[in-house]
Amino acid sequence: MAKAFKDLSDREILALAISLEEEDQRIYADFADGLRETYPATAQMFDEMQKEESGHRAALIDQFRGRFADHIPLIRRQDVKGFITRKPMWLVRPLGIANVRKQAEVMELETRQFYDRAIQQVSDASTRKLLGDLAEVERRHYQQAENLEKELLTPEAREGEEAAGRKLFVLQVVQPGLAGLMDGSVSTLAPVFAAAFATHNAGDALRVGLAASLGAGISMGFAEALSDDGSLTGRGHPWVRGLASGVMTAAGGIGHTLPFFISNFRLAMTLAVIVVAIELIAISFIRNKYMDTPFLSATFEVVVGGVLVFITGILIGSS
Repeated sequence: MAKAFKDLSDREILALAISLEEEDQRIYADFADGLRETYPATAQMFDEMQKEESGHRAALIDQFRGRFADHIPLIRRQDVKGFITRKPMWLVRPLGIANVRKQAEVMELETRQFYDRAIQQVSDASTRKLLGDLAEVERRHYQQAENLEKELLTPEAREGEEAAGRKLFVLQVVQPGLAGLMDGSVSTLAPVFAAAFATHNAGDALRVGLAASLGAGISMGFAEALSDDGSLTGRGHPWVRGLASGVMTAAGGIGHTLPFFISNFRLAMTLAVIVVAIELIAISFIRNKYMDTPFLSATFEVVVGGVLVFITGILIGSS
């Protein structure tokens, strides 16, 4: 059973403070370790914060020993009511820089509130003074962290971190999404237009297109998600990649299927061809922007593949 904060003795409050500082110290060390390769400047910032928390813990231990001898009871945040449950995001690799900084904010705010409340409850003057000093440090921590970040994150460092973040975004989201979009846009051309030219019926083409698009989306999504767990390749959470790939695959096929909602076959076919052209240009643009592929080269490669599949569908449907 978790204990109410108001029922804690001075001894228990000091023991809890030591436990909290040790937990924060270790989390900051994990943040630094997880960010060091991709965001070295920010990792250094968390190294400094970890050292500061270590100093807080040492001061609290000295205070405890001076009042209550050497044995420090194990009292953790989950043993006391009112603390926020922390999801172990520091164990995730690769770490997201924005989430890490936000988590650090929450940690500092919670620790500051703990000290403010503890001061009102402890009876010993020296302990109240120590807790007050630590609370003041926590109040200044936001500004200290901001100043430290400005000092460490020079324009060159920021540029490097932005490039690293862009690389991770491309690897974890853009690449599987682009693969799905290309597969959905190109591979579904043959069945959709084969059905259209075979039946000259927009409804039949629509049903084939929806089936092919959704089926391809599900297949690509699971294939990407099950390809690897991202732990060695750094490609991120498998289900995020799978979702990006599956959704974009389905979207690529549904795009040129939707015009067949129009009952007029010629109009539907004309709009579908226009949508295909837009899809191929969009793929070329994405490859140019995120994959550093020259636009003309990307356009040529995508258009050639799309046209070949398109012709295949027409020939099969017309035979």
